[in-house]
Amino acid sequence: MPAELSPIDKAKFVAAKRAVEFVETGMKLGLGTGSTAAWMVRCLAERIREEGLRVTGVPTSSRTAELARSLGVPIMSLDEAKWLDLTIDGADEIDPNLNLIKGGGAALLQEKIVATASDQMIVIADAAKEVGCLGAFPLPVEVIPFGWQTTKALLEETLVSMDVLNRDCTLRMNGDRPLLTDEANYIVDLHLKRIGNPRQLALVLNQIPGVVENGLFIDICDIVVIGNGDGRVTVRDINAGSSSDERVEFAASDNIFADLGD
Repeated sequence: MPAELSPIDKAKFVAAKRAVEFVETGMKLGLGTGSTAAWMVRCLAERIREEGLRVTGVPTSSRTAELARSLGVPIMSLDEAKWLDLTIDGADEIDPNLNLIKGGGAALLQEKIVATASDQMIVIADAAKEVGCLGAFPLPVEVIPFGWQTTKALLEETLVSMDVLNRDCTLRMNGDRPLLTDEANYIVDLHLKRIGNPRQLALVLNQIPGVVENGLFIDICDIVVIGNGDGRVTVRDINAGSSSDERVEFAASDNIFADLGD
C-alpha cells in the first residue's frame, strides 16, 4: 500500500499518477522505461480498469512491454502506431531548460525514437533528478559492438575539446559480460561531472562512427512532473512558461501495488 512505500517511491508514484491525468481516451501513448515509468504504467492500467479509458501504448523496451501486457494495457509497435499523441517517461537528470540525461536503464535509443515521434513528451521524476547543470549522472552512449574499443577511444578524444569537467569513459557491464541493449548494442557511460553545452555535445557525439545514439534529450521534453514523498507535485510546462504546485492523494487500489517485485 502507498503508506508502506519509501519516500522515494511515493515521490515516483505521485508524479506518475499526476502525469497520467494528461491521458485522454483514444490516445496513442509512448510508454517509458525505468522505475518511475513503471509506476506510470501501473497508474495507466488502473485508469483503464476503473474508468474504461481506451488507449494504446507503444513500449520503449521489452521490460515495459512485458509489464504493460501483464497489467492489461493494450500495446502495439511504433511502426503500427506511426505517430503518437503523448509519451510519458522518466529521466536520470533534468536541467532548468528541461533538457535531460536518459539511459540509466539502457533503453535510450528506443526512448528517444518514441519521444520524438510524439506530439508531446511528459517527464516524470522525483525531486532528486532536478539539477542546475547536467553531467553528474554518467551520460550513456549506445555503440555498436563492432570496434567498440575504437569508438570508445574516439569518444575520449572528442571530449578533450568539449566543455566538460571530466572525461572518463567506461563500458557498462552485466556481470562479467558487456551489457546488451534491446538492439544488441553496448553502452559506454561518459563520466563527465558537468556538461557546459549539452546541445553541442549531443550533436558532436552522434557524428562519431560506431555511435548509435546518446542519452542527451535536447528540446524534446515539454512538461515535467516532479514528485515529492509527501504527495506534493510540481508541474512545469516549458511551452506555456508555467509552473504549478499541486498535491496528489496516495489513495489507490491494491492492484497497482500487486507487482512491486518486478
